[in-house]
Amino acid sequence: MHLPAFVTAILLLDTGISTVSAAVHQYNEDYFYAVADAYIFRGGREGLYASSAEALKKWADFGQVAPGVANGQSEVRLDRLEFHRPSNVANQYGPEEGWTGLIQAVIFEVNDREKIGYSSPQGYRYCCVKELVPKTKCHLDRLIYQEGADGWPQVIDIYFEHNQTVAKPVEHSITIKDSGMYYLWFVNCDEDLSAATVAGQTTWKNPGGYLPGMMYPHIAFFAVMSLLYLVLMTIWGLLYARHWTNIFSLQHYMTAVIVLGMLEMSAWYFDYVNFNVSGHRPMLPTLWAVLMGCIRKTASRTLILMVSLGYGVVLPFLSDLQKKQILALSIVYFMSVSALDIVSNVGAIDDLTSTARLIMNLPVALLDAIFILWVFASLSATLRTLQFRNATGKLQLYRRFTNALAAWVWVSVAWVAYEMYLKVADQYNERWRSDWITSDFWHVLNCIFLCVIAFLWRPSAHATRFAYSALDDEDASAAENGKVASNGHRSPRKKPAKVSGNEFVDASPEEAAKQN
Repeated sequence: MHLPAFVTAILLLDTGISTVSAAVHQYNEDYFYAVADAYIFRGGREGLYASSAEALKKWADFGQVAPGVANGQSEVRLDRLEFHRPSNVANQYGPEEGWTGLIQAVIFEVNDREKIGYSSPQGYRYCCVKELVPKTKCHLDRLIYQEGADGWPQVIDIYFEHNQTVAKPVEHSITIKDSGMYYLWFVNCDEDLSAATVAGQTTWKNPGGYLPGMMYPHIAFFAVMSLLYLVLMTIWGLLYARHWTNIFSLQHYMTAVIVLGMLEMSAWYFDYVNFNVSGHRPMLPTLWAVLMGCIRKTASRTLILMVSLGYGVVLPFLSDLQKKQILALSIVYFMSVSALDIVSNVGAIDDLTSTARLIMNLPVALLDAIFILWVFASLSATLRTLQFRNATGKLQLYRRFTNALAAWVWVSVAWVAYEMYLKVADQYNERWRSDWITSDFWHVLNCIFLCVIAFLWRPSAHATRFAYSALDDEDASAAENGKVASNGHRSPRKKPAKVSGNEFVDASPEEAAKQN
């Protein structure tokens, strides 16, 4: 049975939920949406790992909650959940009547999505009517679903009693026995409850804590990355201290980028650890990690651009125009990437659709393209200058840098294409276990490239031979005036002779001796 287009759209809308939404999903008087013949509110979705065998043995019974956080139990818990209906609807019933309204919570794994509802010739139906009872064995005016041998999907009935305006389910948890991408929907088939709202929260927990399954590997990843940056920073710091007298300006900027990388990795690590323990993402720690990342991204791109322009190697300083251009591009890039990362990471984001994400990615992608074009155009000019000056050592250094940068660009383009393929091929996010790789790969790639740059421009006793020297300009000027002999030896350098004011003319050693 194939799902109709609008059912697929609902699930895809759920996949638009940010993968960094909090494990505690909060609802604030949210309304249901009319979908086919039902009213549905999507309460969230998470990748959940199966509970451990020990936890299943102790706590597998329906409704039991294991104590602690990292207790091996994976669960979806309905706690402090309330449903409200308008008072004019509740007043239709007397205080002695039984249940007078029904809302159902359905929890299902994404591969069981076809067990929800029924595809009839008149269209897709979620609510049971008399003519569908023989075909689906459903109950009138309730959600249509096909329960498997394993008891899934799980459906919980929540009743409005008498003429009350509030319905509260009994607080309990649903133990997850099999790993998967789980969805929670609240469904009602009563036209009178079309204006009902949901408030409160549901809690989703994995065996090791509250961190969503798609994000759980981030803890180990950022711990390893923090150690790698610590090793890089330690090696760089030792070389920096040992060869302090031979440090040139470009290496100061590289030191700052390495430190920013270390701060960013450690900030993300502590953010995810806190999230895993508490189930919430406080704004300040997450904001700190995001801003560290945005500053590091901006500083890295600025550093690559400065290297490509030949700053500190070919040029003693950047012109005022170049400084203004670099500053303007860096500020715009920082603002764009900060907006994207803050919206994607800070707080519980449940409504950032794929379209919104694409729109916010466009300015960042455009600015990255500008950076790349400017970098390669500058590199081309710098390589020509070094070749013209016959600066063999610097030329070899820049060729290695160019090759590394080209490899970085090609790998980046290939990975973007792979990410796009995954989004098309995995519309329901069934490969959620490897979702972390698509985002964390960029941290690995950037770290590798930073290590390459650090190796090429590492502090050493002879590092200053790659720094800018005024003799380079003299050699270039001599070559331009035809003063370099065909055998590669320079003709004797003339001594400047003052003729008037602050003006100098070139004079040979013999002429200078006569003038003195």
